[in-house]
Amino acid sequence: MTDTTRACVIHAAKDLRVETRPLAQPGAGEVLVRVAAGGVCGSDLHYYLDGGFGAIRVREPMILGHEVAGRIEALGAGVSGFSIGAAVALNPSRPCGQCVYCRAGAAQHCLDMLFWGSAMRTPHVQGGFRERIVVPAAQCVPVGDDASPAEAAMCEPLAVAMHAVRQAGDVRGRRVLVTGCGPIGALVLLAARDAGAREVIVTDVIDEPLAFASRLGATRAVNVARDAAALSAEARDKGQIDVAFECSGHPRALAQAIELTRPQGVIVQVGIGGSLDVPLNVVTAKELNLRGSFRFHEEFAAAATAIATRRIDVRPLVTASLPLDRAVEAFELAADKRQSMKVQLTFA
Repeated sequence: MTDTTRACVIHAAKDLRVETRPLAQPGAGEVLVRVAAGGVCGSDLHYYLDGGFGAIRVREPMILGHEVAGRIEALGAGVSGFSIGAAVALNPSRPCGQCVYCRAGAAQHCLDMLFWGSAMRTPHVQGGFRERIVVPAAQCVPVGDDASPAEAAMCEPLAVAMHAVRQAGDVRGRRVLVTGCGPIGALVLLAARDAGAREVIVTDVIDEPLAFASRLGATRAVNVARDAAALSAEARDKGQIDVAFECSGHPRALAQAIELTRPQGVIVQVGIGGSLDVPLNVVTAKELNLRGSFRFHEEFAAAATAIATRRIDVRPLVTASLPLDRAVEAFELAADKRQSMKVQLTFA
């Protein structure tokens, strides 16, 4: 067994390299996983295109990637419940388990979180875009042999979407709005449908992702840049939408969600942007429930089950898979929302 592995490493904006890194052997409670597929996330793109986001900057070389899956290649001492060759999705969250939020069952808010491929702390937390990786067995979630590696690597973003839907409460029979149809918006569409939403209207400012949303089962897909009045009927009588998921991080999208959501309805902010100008007078007058949604916790296992059984079919979302040696090309493709939904790297 080799003691090195190749990895996708960001050094600065537009400085993405495939490098060789040391590979340890699995210790007690750990497993060695041969990674098969990994999805390029919006945060990965921010590191690649801008060198970070907000005040968070890449200050040292960092392996990117937190949407990964593969097969177990070796077991460390004391590991039970897993076998060599088992297909697993890798949960990139490693909460401390001891802080006040972990003890309260809200580990996504852990005060000492280790989240793969993140420059939020120094040393940076190295990510999963590498051919092989040693991880605690607790971060491995079985996906079975029916789901492909590409599907299994969608567990993390689907978990984000499922957590957002959970934040909204019961959506059964509800009329739902999703603003922004990137990969997370598309997955929120699928998760809301799975949770029993009666209708799901999707908006964006680009035609291609909207066409994609229609194929995924959106009730309506509206280009609000081309036809600003297309949803005017949804604003009548103080709003016709029961639950809105704002997935773009754009202030105009949030303003529209506030306009269209009925009194005492729910708006879940999923997209991460900068400071937003929120019409608080309308939020107050309509008694709206404005909620945030951050990452996930127990939803990761739920996402793995939904994917393994294909109760939620994520296969249409993977629009391109490129080998590790073409990582730069994969990131450039992922940045073009007219050409791609979810771009993945392969590590075979």
